[in-house]
Amino acid sequence: MTRGRVGTMDDGAGTGGGIGAVLRAPVAGRTWRELGFLLLGLPLSTLCFCLAVTGVSLGAGLLVTFLGIPVLAGVLMMCRGFGHLERARVRVLLGAEVAGPAPVRAAKSGALAAMGALLKSGSAWRHALYAVIHFPWAVFGFCVALTFWAYGWAALLYPVWFWVFPAWTDQPGLQLFQDGDRTFFLDSPAEIALTCLVGLALTLATPWVLRALTTVDRVLVGGLLGPSRLDSRVSELESDRGVVVDTAAADLRRIERDLHDGAQARLAALAIDLGMAKEQLAGDPGAAARLVDEAHGEVKVALQELRDLARGIHPAVLTDRGLDAALSSVASRCAVPVTVSVDLPARPAPAIEGIAYFTVCELLQNVSRHARARSATVDVWTAGARLLIQVADDGRGGADPRGGSGLAGLTGRLDAVDGVLVVDSPSGGGTTATAELPWRP
Repeated sequence: MTRGRVGTMDDGAGTGGGIGAVLRAPVAGRTWRELGFLLLGLPLSTLCFCLAVTGVSLGAGLLVTFLGIPVLAGVLMMCRGFGHLERARVRVLLGAEVAGPAPVRAAKSGALAAMGALLKSGSAWRHALYAVIHFPWAVFGFCVALTFWAYGWAALLYPVWFWVFPAWTDQPGLQLFQDGDRTFFLDSPAEIALTCLVGLALTLATPWVLRALTTVDRVLVGGLLGPSRLDSRVSELESDRGVVVDTAAADLRRIERDLHDGAQARLAALAIDLGMAKEQLAGDPGAAARLVDEAHGEVKVALQELRDLARGIHPAVLTDRGLDAALSSVASRCAVPVTVSVDLPARPAPAIEGIAYFTVCELLQNVSRHARARSATVDVWTAGARLLIQVADDGRGGADPRGGSGLAGLTGRLDAVDGVLVVDSPSGGGTTATAELPWRP
């Protein structure tokens, strides 16, 4: 599962748009920003590389004394500051949003504790590693970008400026090479036209070369200057924990509401009816019998409501007989005919089995209420270490999980257990919802 997050600005230099986008790409804003990023990267990277290598070498050499510790801590702090600058540069010039790492926090207050926290910080050392390995890449990117850009535009515009040679020098045109007494100049109309065509090819290729170079920069910045996988996972688990807690609280409120408005109210009415029957038993046995009969009906309704509530919490058929029987029971109560197919090598873990069951319940409930379908299918199978659930109908389509509907809540529940929900619902073309859960037998 990917939770992701890097956007790229595109103002005419994108991959879409056909030949028009290709022709506009050399003068598009995105191309000039990427060129500026690569040209600016060399002086910044050179400065940081020199400071980082010098500082780490000096600090390592002084570790035999106390002075090495503050020197290394200062270098790491400088590298973190350079990382902040690089993330800002990537955001402004490349349009890629890279989150910063978690701040370095010392367990105790004081300068020594702060320096110790910096020296133990994995993100600080990743920033130092970036300062070292980015320098050779910045040199390569600078040279390639400047070469393609300068030679491309110079050759493309050669028909405009080649007159400089005969007017201001003794040469008829640009000297291409010299071999002994033989010198080759670009001076004939055919050679000028060919030079222009070569320049056009280089100019049109330049945006894509720049894009490839800056893609490597995005990867370096995201991998070394962003939060680590562990930090991202911790943040993800904290978010998922909040979703689980909110979902559990909502389920408890629903159960309390159903009990209060349903079975509890009926039991309260039953107690009143039985009390009245008790009072009339001696004086009017017929009326008492009618009250007891009404109370008997209320007991049946209350029992049915309690059974429905228990089924909504966790159905007994799911515990006793597994997903196949439980989903067949759900399908039989759906408003449209549903075909169920379950192909599992074994029963998954109870928690995953319960989530799979309630996922199908929610999706079939949407089919009954909104789809206007004539039929639906439910398929459950495994693929590698994942449990897949697919619910499809032939209804009107148009379902949008981002619209704040039940699908959005279902997406959050699946996300809390590293699950994924994908909804394909073209207008008028039916809906296919595919849920993916981790397989835990």
